[in-house]
Amino acid sequence: MRIIAIGRDSKGPEADLVARYAARLQPRPEVVALPDGTGSPAEIKRREADAILRRLAAEDLVIALDLGGKAPDSAAFAAMLASWRETSRPLAFVIGGAEGLERRIIERADAVLSLGNLTLPHLLARAVLAEQLYRAQCILAGHPYHRAGRP
Repeated sequence: MRIIAIGRDSKGPEADLVARYAARLQPRPEVVALPDGTGSPAEIKRREADAILRRLAAEDLVIALDLGGKAPDSAAFAAMLASWRETSRPLAFVIGGAEGLERRIIERADAVLSLGNLTLPHLLARAVLAEQLYRAQCILAGHPYHRAGRP
């Protein structure tokens, strides 16, 4: 499993959170940080899409994170993760840059998910994704980390 994200792989509390949750996941995901694109908004999206597409393999099951995607709750996300794992294809979660993902990435994706309607800094989006992957793993394993009975 990989998390392919536009933006610097910097140090700080958000990066620490990504590392903390990634270390708990089995297998541990590879986090690939790609540089931000430059130029006009359209040029930025094109350059970032080119970089992302170079990192994707034909056999990858691609999950794009985009505001226009489905916003499942944690239990539904866990069920999705279970079905994706059953394909035995490598999972590649893609997080775009400040301009969002270019249409080519959305079209290449096998699934498009949203972390919600709020705009998140890119490092925080990585941390939220890593935590939700860990939560989904716990749900699937019956671990009490996720407290489904809470309102």
